[in-house]
Parts: sequence; structure tokens; C-alpha cells
Amino acid sequence: MLIVRSIWNGAISFGLVSIPIKLVNATESHSISFRQIHVEDGGRIRYRKFCDLEDREVSQAEIGKGYEDADGTVIPITDEDLAQLPIPTAKTIEIVAFVPADRIDPLQMGTAYYLAASGTPAAKPYTLLREALKRSNKVAIAKFALRGRERLGMLRVLDDVIAMHGLLWPDEVRAPEGVAPDASVTVRDKELDLADALMATLGEVDLDDLHDEYREAVEEVIAAKVAGEAPPSLPEPASGGKVLDLMAALESSVRAAKESRGEEPRPGEEAEVRTLPARRTPRAAPKETGAKKSTSTTAKTPATGKTAAKKTASTAKKTAKPTTAKSTAKKPTAKSTTKKPTTKPTPTKKTTARKRSA
Repeated sequence: MLIVRSIWNGAISFGLVSIPIKLVNATESHSISFRQIHVEDGGRIRYRKFCDLEDREVSQAEIGKGYEDADGTVIPITDEDLAQLPIPTAKTIEIVAFVPADRIDPLQMGTAYYLAASGTPAAKPYTLLREALKRSNKVAIAKFALRGRERLGMLRVLDDVIAMHGLLWPDEVRAPEGVAPDASVTVRDKELDLADALMATLGEVDLDDLHDEYREAVEEVIAAKVAGEAPPSLPEPASGGKVLDLMAALESSVRAAKESRGEEPRPGEEAEVRTLPARRTPRAAPKETGAKKSTSTTAKTPATGKTAAKKTASTAKKTAKPTTAKSTAKKPTAKSTTKKPTTKPTPTKKTTARKRSA
């Protein structure tokens, strides 16, 4: 059986019922810790504590607590002073309310502890509180004092043990002002449908299967250096298509998630990386215009001989036939509309017909 040292001894105050308990850390850190060293020779860097008045190093046994007043005066505070604070939570976890678990914002949750029954007499009231919490489907809100300050806690049942989560006071949680995106964004139903499909495809995960890959990589580097070998290199990132569209990104994610689970995408669910048409249209327009101009120019170039032949033929026709008829037909129309009305009926009818058709 694993023996865990308690960090606090006291009692749970449940109305008039008092339950002697021990507070035990429920979590532990597996982070790799580093020492500060002198790079030149590898020597340890140490911090020594000196007394300002005597200018000498002092031991831990000589160090106590003190409160510095506004004028710089330091008031000594002993552990006995803190142990005799006139508050009920100094040595007691005082339950103040029972609320539904969803009333607690996860932002408030902090360090977790196990509450262990202290001695045989505590077994009965401890079990009573545990079963009452189970049957009510609620959690208990309590106040307790630990490490020099009064704290807020939440008691809940975990298997056959009562666990307590330290909570931040409500005024210690910042309001999320200025964090949300400023831009106004509209999400389409099809995008939401794909997001739902991606969530459904990823599904759930057993948290026991998750592990700290960063810590494992650091351990590999340390092992390689101990063995005198080169540390492992950074693996090449997986190459993927350049996604220019949110819909394409969602479709690709759904397909990748299904392939990782050994599922084959159904027909019509093939993901494509496609570009946004609104972004491509203005860029492609100048190129198409230029292409049309160059095409028309090249088309006119070989037709120069034909054009010259047509001009020669028309010149010959003009020489053979006088152009007075054409000019006479045009001049009366212009004069009738602007300056002088003509008396001839024929030109007037033609002018009227042209105006109506126009």
C-alpha cells in the first residue's frame, strides 16, 4: 500500500457533524526539472540568503515571516499567530452549501486533494457524507485555510473517496473582455455540418492513452547525451496540401480522421483543396483581357494583304461611281434635324422612320 504524507490535518464541519480528516495531494508533477549551471565549467548556481542588517548568510531555521507596513516597518508574524487566527476555518473545512456540479465554472478549479478519514471514529461520518453527496448528485462548497490564506473548495465523490478541488474566489477570475474576435464573422450551416462531422469522426478518447510526448523527448535527449551520442533530430513535418478554403480544410480534416481510424470515406465525401472563387476572379481578369488583345492583334496581322485588296477595290468603285448620292442622302437628314426643314416628302419620311427606329 502506498503511504502518502498528509499536508494538513483537521476536520470537515458538516452541520453539527465533525469528521476528522487528513488532506493529501491528489496530483503529482512529472515534469523534468533542470538545474542552473555555469556554462563555462558546469558548476551549480546557488542562491544564498543574506540578512540585510548583519550582512551575513542565514540558515533556514533562522528565517521567519514578516509583514511590511506602508512606512517600511516589518511586523514579525509567527506560525503560532497564524494557528490561533479567530476564524472557524483555521483547522476546519467548513461546508457552507450544496449546489449542482454544473454551477461551478471550470475556470475556478485549482489544485486537487483527497480527503482521508483520520482514524476509525471518522469512518462512519465520512461514509455518511460521501453517500449523501452521491445520492444528491451535488457537490459541497466549503471554506478552509491553507498556507496562510483562506480558500474556497469544492467537495465531490470520486469512487469511494471524497475529493476536494481548490477554487478561486469569484473576483479572482478575470472577465473575458476584449478576447473575442472583433471582426463580424458569419458561419454557414454547411460549415457547421462539416465541423459536427469532424467532431463525430474524432469521437472520444481514453485519457489513459494520452501521454506527455515533450517529457519523453527530453528524456531521449538526456539519454543520448549520457551515452555520448548525438541527440535525436526533429522529424520532418508531414507535408499537406495548401488549404485556401475553410470548407476544404474541414473536408480534409474529416477524411484524415476517418483514414486514421481505418474508415473509408463514402462517395461524395472526398475532400478537395479548392481556392476561393472571389479571390481568383479579379486577378485572372487582366490576364484574360491581355490575351484577347494579343489574339486580335495577331489575327489582324495576316489579313493586311486582304485589307489592302479590299481598299483598292473600293477605290476603283469610287472612281467609277460618283459619291454624290451617298453624301446627298446623309446631308438632308442632318439638315432636317438641325437647321432647315425640307419640303420634299420623301426625305422627311425617311428621317422620321430613322428617328422611330432609333
